[in-house]
Amino acid sequence: MGGTLPTTRTRLNRTVVLVGMMGAGKSAIGRAIAAHLGVELKDSDAVIVERARMSIAEIFERDGEAFFRARETEVIRRLLEGPPCILSTGGGAWLSPGNREMISARAAVLWLKADLDLLWTRVRHRDTRPLLKTSDPRGTLARILAERTPHYEKAELVLEVRKSWSIAETTEAALGVLERAGVVEQVAA
Repeated sequence: MGGTLPTTRTRLNRTVVLVGMMGAGKSAIGRAIAAHLGVELKDSDAVIVERARMSIAEIFERDGEAFFRARETEVIRRLLEGPPCILSTGGGAWLSPGNREMISARAAVLWLKADLDLLWTRVRHRDTRPLLKTSDPRGTLARILAERTPHYEKAELVLEVRKSWSIAETTEAALGVLERAGVVEQVAA
């Protein structure tokens, strides 16, 4: 026989929007998934920061959360256009019913679900989280997680992120979820 084995590659069938709390890994896992699939990673927060030429914390301080959320919706709408990609959103983007409807109509939604201890480990030393600039940031994070979880539960797909997982392991698990959902498929190269 002596023939060569057919080679395959992984193809993304539609855009995947990553949602979840700050610190859940949306940016890091989004980068890794996009690199694995050879597609573009788009990050709504990064676009907002670039266009405003100021940090999200500065936007919140200067213009308020409502202003930021309106810009966020505009940016996400634009980023959903075009070929399938990985889109990482800010932790609050999925809370808006309008955003949920718009995103769900155009993309697969993967919630990176992380517990409070994991989130706190990842965000406690960062001063770039405007919502955590309180006298009790861990308590604030716990309250935000409790408030947002019912919204995140509306996501089409869920990956429970484990503290012991590396970025590579989390990416592999996320790709498995996407493949089982038919969002990612193996095709002949």
